Amino acid sequence: MLRPTALVATLLLLTACGELVEHIPDRPKQDRAAATKFVLDVDPIMRGTVASETAVAGLSPVVVRGYGLVVGLKESGGRLMPAEVRAMMLQELARHGVGNPGTGVDATPESMLNSPDTAVVVVEGVIAPGSIRGTKFDLRVSALPGSDVTSLEGGRLYTTEMRPGPLLIGSKQAQILAQGKGNVFINPFVEVGATNVDAVNRLVGRILDGGEVSKDLPLKLRLATSSHTRARTIQSAICSTFPREPRQKHETAHGENADSIEITVPPSYEGRSEDFIELVRHVPLDTSATEVTAMAIRRALIANPGSARDAMWRFRALGKRALPVIQDLYDYTEEDPRIAALEAGAALDDALVAAPLVSMAASGTIANRLRAITLLGKLGYNPDVDIGLRPLLNDPDPDIRLSTYETLVKRQDRSVSMLDIDGKFDIALIPSTIPMIYIAQSGRPTIAIFGAETAVSRPLTHAAWGNRLMIKADAGDSELQIFYRPDPEARAEIQIVEPQLPELLAFLGHQVTVEKPMPGIGLSYGETIGAIHSLWRAGFIKADFKAEQDRVLAAILRNHDDEDKIIRPEFDPDPDAEGQPDGVLGGNPQGDGSFAGASTGPGLSGSDAPSAVETSRRGRDTVPR
Repeated sequence: MLRPTALVATLLLLTACGELVEHIPDRPKQDRAAATKFVLDVDPIMRGTVASETAVAGLSPVVVRGYGLVVGLKESGGRLMPAEVRAMMLQELARHGVGNPGTGVDATPESMLNSPDTAVVVVEGVIAPGSIRGTKFDLRVSALPGSDVTSLEGGRLYTTEMRPGPLLIGSKQAQILAQGKGNVFINPFVEVGATNVDAVNRLVGRILDGGEVSKDLPLKLRLATSSHTRARTIQSAICSTFPREPRQKHETAHGENADSIEITVPPSYEGRSEDFIELVRHVPLDTSATEVTAMAIRRALIANPGSARDAMWRFRALGKRALPVIQDLYDYTEEDPRIAALEAGAALDDALVAAPLVSMAASGTIANRLRAITLLGKLGYNPDVDIGLRPLLNDPDPDIRLSTYETLVKRQDRSVSMLDIDGKFDIALIPSTIPMIYIAQSGRPTIAIFGAETAVSRPLTHAAWGNRLMIKADAGDSELQIFYRPDPEARAEIQIVEPQLPELLAFLGHQVTVEKPMPGIGLSYGETIGAIHSLWRAGFIKADFKAEQDRVLAAILRNHDDEDKIIRPEFDPDPDAEGQPDGVLGGNPQGDGSFAGASTGPGLSGSDAPSAVETSRRGRDTVPR
């Protein structure tokens, strides 16, 4: 029992505490409207998704550039360049060991830059958003404006460091995002060594798969309203949909604070980062009721077919549990819902989409047929798909044949054979009753031959490249005689080869070695294409001849207008980036197509645009016939 004095003391203490609590001012409640940083206006079908509460930072492709050195030119290089570019190149060459006796390179940096067999160039490429380290991409290489370089034909690019934004020198440079190197591939449909004879621009070339990302590109989600609770909810929804994979360093989503969530592209989406971004945007915040969510999306799609694209991505983000809800839409009468369901089903590898897609690929509009063929490429192993696609290799439309070939290669169908020519390029052999030659100008260098039995017509006597290459056969000959000089002063080689295109192409590209003594003259990918195109143009190859357009230039031009907004791939802008020159490379276009301010590199002038051979005519690019 408490004594009276203790009881009084306790009551006084409680009273005092009550007074303290009573006099503490209430903490003001956070005004969510005041905390809102930006407003998102989303379609009703997107409500309850990650995209309804966040915006993606780093969503645009990144154009990277750098100054590089092309070597191996046959006195078609040049030494003229701005002083600051020369100083920078001398420093870079020395840093890479040029002139150091320990590296085995006898030349000094000065002698390399002054050699007529080298040229300083601008190297450009486009990296897909969210690309991870090691991702490959194509490069565009161009000589400096005002230089005395006459041709990049036959050159090889030394390893070049590439950075985002305009070309700069010194401390203003952005961080290194990629490296580029490889053999320069100019327009293959020109006569080798015929500089200044025709109108083809030999100062611009490309390197297929020559770029490699050296640093993961950051992807972040910015919350429209600052909230730790919402950030954790979004992070949980993404991680449950895309759990961490074995080779993945970090969780797919990692909340940095109440405003930002960092996103890591899983290894399984390497080369498909844009698809991954779309899937993340369409992930539902409530992952506990997939079937209910799928039914709601289905009803919204039928009510508003204009939302078909978002519905397709939402179905894909839900995963295979959404398949029972969409399968009855595979034969839906209205086109948009049907295509959305088929595309989602194909991406989720539902075997039931095979039959309707094969049927769609066989007949209908060209656009729908091409779309169906592409979707069939997303399905897993299914003999019915391969069997259904193979007859389309004989379709009268060349675009259908080309799309079918690409899909069968993606599916690793045995009907398409691939020959590796010394690691320089591949020859694809496609069974088809319609002879056609297709030249890849992006990704892996490939010459596709439709109709492997297609052969060079005989009799013939054909000369190319100033008589450095001559091909001869009489009417009754079963083989071709090849006369070849690597350069005008060299002694001619005379060899015999089969007239069928696969054998001829392999012979032209193969370099004879002790390990591989088979006959060959060791032409580059571009020279091999040039030789075949020369025969085709002269009428000795009875087949269509088609080439893929220059996608690198098209991508650079597409992203040109956005460069003022996205100079560097980080979400937070660098204060040093302010005040940098605008434009592709900081130059100012002149009336003659050249660019002023050579120190900042050449621009994309009219003379750099694809030639008539490279420009798309219908669907894929077609060489004029």
